[in-house]
Amino acid sequence: MLDHIGIRCADFTRSLAFFQQALAPLGIRVVMQVSAEQTGDHDHAGFGRTGKPDFWIGNAPGAHGGVHVAFSADSREAVDAFHRAALAAGGQDHGAPGIREYYHPSYYGAFVLDPDGNNIEAVCHRPG
Repeated sequence: MLDHIGIRCADFTRSLAFFQQALAPLGIRVVMQVSAEQTGDHDHAGFGRTGKPDFWIGNAPGAHGGVHVAFSADSREAVDAFHRAALAAGGQDHGAPGIREYYHPSYYGAFVLDPDGNNIEAVCHRPG
């Protein structure tokens, strides 16, 4: 059901150092970092155990709520359907369905802001 979750942090460098130290005893480490230059938005780091980032931190300015939740989708068509349904339900577009190569070549996701401003995503990792 859940693909990954993320939280917003006020000071990215401080939060990165905190989570690196705090999560190390659990075998959780940074497995991916993406810069604001790559995303066109903000810096973020993904933590995981097996190479897949399951927990993200980011320094997004007040553009959306403090929580990001990504639900896994079985197909790109399901991602598209999620985006349409979320907009019809009153969500605000926060990123149309499409490839986000800066994560990996098959990362196909769509983003909406829920009524409280939280960043909700559907993502399919399968090739087209």
